[in-house]
Amino acid sequence: MNRPICSTGLRWFWLVVVVLILDLGSKQLVLKHFHLYESVPLIPYFNLAYAQNLGAAFSFLADKDGWQRWFFALVAVGISIVLTVMMYRSSAKKKLSNIAYALIVGGALGNLFDRLVHGFVIDFIDFYVGDWHWPTFNIADMAICIGAALVIIESFFSQDEKTINAG
Repeated sequence: MNRPICSTGLRWFWLVVVVLILDLGSKQLVLKHFHLYESVPLIPYFNLAYAQNLGAAFSFLADKDGWQRWFFALVAVGISIVLTVMMYRSSAKKKLSNIAYALIVGGALGNLFDRLVHGFVIDFIDFYVGDWHWPTFNIADMAICIGAALVIIESFFSQDEKTINAG
Protein backbone atom coordinates (compact mmCIF):
# COMPACT_ATOMS: atom_id res chain seq x y z
CA MET A 1 0.00 0.00 0.00
CA ASN A 2 1.76 3.13 -1.23
CA ARG A 3 -0.20 6.31 -0.45
CA PRO A 4 0.92 9.92 -0.43
CA ILE A 5 1.83 10.94 3.13
CA CYS A 6 -0.62 13.86 3.04
CA SER A 7 -3.53 11.44 2.55
CA THR A 8 -2.59 9.56 5.74
CA GLY A 9 -2.84 10.56 9.37
CA LEU A 10 0.84 11.53 9.18
CA ARG A 11 -0.44 14.77 7.69
CA TRP A 12 -0.97 15.78 11.34
CA PHE A 13 2.60 14.88 12.38
CA TRP A 14 3.52 18.59 12.36
CA LEU A 15 1.73 18.71 15.72
CA VAL A 16 4.37 16.34 17.15
CA VAL A 17 7.02 18.89 16.17
CA VAL A 18 5.05 21.77 17.74
CA VAL A 19 4.66 19.86 21.02
CA LEU A 20 8.37 19.00 21.03
CA ILE A 21 9.43 22.60 20.39
CA LEU A 22 7.14 23.98 23.12
CA ASP A 23 8.04 21.24 25.60
CA LEU A 24 11.80 21.14 25.11
CA GLY A 25 12.03 24.94 24.78
CA SER A 26 10.13 25.53 28.03
CA LYS A 27 12.23 22.91 29.85
CA GLN A 28 15.43 24.54 28.58
CA LEU A 29 14.25 27.89 29.97
CA VAL A 30 13.54 26.25 33.33
CA LEU A 31 16.99 24.62 33.41
CA LYS A 32 18.66 27.92 32.51
CA HIS A 33 16.76 30.21 34.91
CA PHE A 34 15.71 28.06 37.90
CA HIS A 35 17.43 26.19 40.68
CA LEU A 36 16.06 22.79 41.64
CA TYR A 37 12.88 23.21 43.77
CA GLU A 38 12.81 26.96 43.16
CA SER A 39 9.24 28.22 42.87
CA VAL A 40 8.05 31.50 41.38
CA PRO A 41 4.41 32.51 41.93
CA LEU A 42 2.82 33.90 38.75
CA ILE A 43 -0.85 34.27 39.62
CA PRO A 44 -2.95 32.95 42.49
CA TYR A 45 -3.05 29.14 42.40
CA PHE A 46 -0.24 28.88 39.82
CA ASN A 47 3.56 28.73 40.19
CA LEU A 48 6.48 27.83 38.02
CA ALA A 49 8.45 25.38 40.15
CA TYR A 50 11.41 23.34 38.94
CA ALA A 51 11.19 19.67 39.90
CA GLN A 52 12.86 16.50 38.64
CA ASN A 53 10.71 13.41 38.17
CA LEU A 54 12.57 10.09 38.12
CA GLY A 55 9.34 8.13 37.65
CA ALA A 56 6.20 8.40 35.56
CA ALA A 57 2.95 10.27 36.18
CA PHE A 58 2.60 11.39 39.81
CA SER A 59 6.22 10.21 40.34
CA PHE A 60 5.11 6.58 39.99
CA LEU A 61 8.15 4.32 40.64
CA ALA A 62 10.41 7.36 41.24
CA ASP A 63 11.90 5.73 44.36
CA LYS A 64 13.30 2.68 42.52
CA ASP A 65 16.95 1.94 41.70
CA GLY A 66 17.07 3.50 38.22
CA TRP A 67 15.66 0.68 36.09
CA GLN A 68 12.45 2.69 35.68
CA ARG A 69 14.30 5.23 33.52
CA TRP A 70 14.91 2.61 30.85
CA PHE A 71 11.53 0.98 31.30
CA PHE A 72 9.67 4.26 30.73
CA ALA A 73 12.00 5.11 27.84
CA LEU A 74 11.14 1.77 26.20
CA VAL A 75 7.42 2.38 26.81
CA ALA A 76 7.69 5.84 25.20
CA VAL A 77 9.47 4.42 22.16
CA GLY A 78 6.92 1.61 21.81
CA ILE A 79 3.91 3.90 22.13
CA SER A 80 5.42 6.40 19.68
CA ILE A 81 6.05 3.69 17.08
CA VAL A 82 2.60 2.13 17.46
CA LEU A 83 0.77 5.48 17.26
CA THR A 84 2.88 6.65 14.30
CA VAL A 85 2.01 3.43 12.43
CA MET A 86 -1.65 3.94 13.34
CA MET A 87 -1.45 7.50 11.96
CA TYR A 88 0.09 6.19 8.74
CA ARG A 89 -2.65 3.61 8.34
CA SER A 90 -5.36 6.15 9.14
CA SER A 91 -6.95 8.58 6.72
CA ALA A 92 -5.98 12.24 7.08
CA LYS A 93 -9.73 12.92 7.35
CA LYS A 94 -9.82 11.30 10.81
CA LYS A 95 -8.72 14.57 12.35
CA LEU A 96 -9.61 13.98 15.99
CA SER A 97 -7.85 10.63 16.36
CA ASN A 98 -4.79 11.77 14.41
CA ILE A 99 -4.50 14.97 16.45
CA ALA A 100 -4.83 12.88 19.62
CA TYR A 101 -2.12 10.46 18.49
CA ALA A 102 0.18 13.33 17.48
CA LEU A 103 -0.23 14.99 20.89
CA ILE A 104 0.57 11.72 22.67
CA VAL A 105 3.61 11.02 20.46
CA GLY A 106 4.92 14.57 20.92
CA GLY A 107 4.53 14.34 24.69
CA ALA A 108 6.07 10.88 24.86
CA LEU A 109 9.07 12.01 22.80
CA GLY A 110 9.51 15.16 24.89
CA ASN A 111 9.68 13.18 28.12
CA LEU A 112 11.80 10.49 26.42
CA PHE A 113 14.36 13.16 25.52
CA ASP A 114 14.53 14.21 29.18
CA ARG A 115 14.99 10.63 30.38
CA LEU A 116 17.76 9.90 27.89
CA VAL A 117 19.63 13.21 28.24
CA HIS A 118 19.08 14.12 31.90
CA GLY A 119 18.04 10.84 33.54
CA PHE A 120 14.81 12.44 34.79
CA VAL A 121 11.84 14.39 33.46
CA ILE A 122 11.82 18.16 34.03
CA ASP A 123 8.53 19.34 35.53
CA PHE A 124 7.67 22.96 36.26
CA ILE A 125 3.92 23.66 36.13
CA ASP A 126 2.49 23.82 39.66
CA PHE A 127 -1.20 24.35 40.42
CA TYR A 128 -2.34 24.60 44.03
CA VAL A 129 -5.20 25.54 46.33
CA GLY A 130 -4.13 26.48 49.85
CA ASP A 131 -1.55 23.90 50.92
CA TRP A 132 -2.75 21.30 48.39
CA HIS A 133 -0.61 21.06 45.23
CA TRP A 134 -1.43 19.09 42.12
CA PRO A 135 1.69 17.07 41.15
CA THR A 136 4.05 19.27 39.15
CA PHE A 137 3.95 18.55 35.41
CA ASN A 138 5.15 19.89 32.04
CA ILE A 139 3.91 20.61 28.51
CA ALA A 140 4.61 17.03 27.37
CA ASP A 141 2.39 15.73 30.17
CA MET A 142 -0.37 18.14 29.13
CA ALA A 143 -0.12 16.98 25.51
CA ILE A 144 -0.34 13.32 26.57
CA CYS A 145 -3.37 13.98 28.79
CA ILE A 146 -5.17 16.06 26.16
CA GLY A 147 -4.40 13.41 23.53
CA ALA A 148 -5.71 10.63 25.78
CA ALA A 149 -8.87 12.63 26.48
CA LEU A 150 -9.38 13.13 22.74
CA VAL A 151 -9.01 9.38 22.16
CA ILE A 152 -11.75 8.77 24.74
CA ILE A 153 -13.98 11.47 23.26
CA GLU A 154 -13.42 10.11 19.75
CA SER A 155 -14.37 6.63 20.91
CA PHE A 156 -17.83 7.91 21.87
CA PHE A 157 -18.33 9.43 18.42
CA SER A 158 -17.05 6.39 16.56
CA GLN A 159 -19.42 4.17 18.56
CA ASP A 160 -22.33 6.42 17.52
CA GLU A 161 -21.26 6.19 13.86
CA LYS A 162 -21.03 2.37 14.05
CA THR A 163 -24.49 2.19 15.62
CA ILE A 164 -25.97 4.49 12.95
CA ASN A 165 -24.29 2.58 10.11
CA ALA A 166 -25.40 -0.78 11.54
CA GLY A 167 -29.04 0.32 11.83
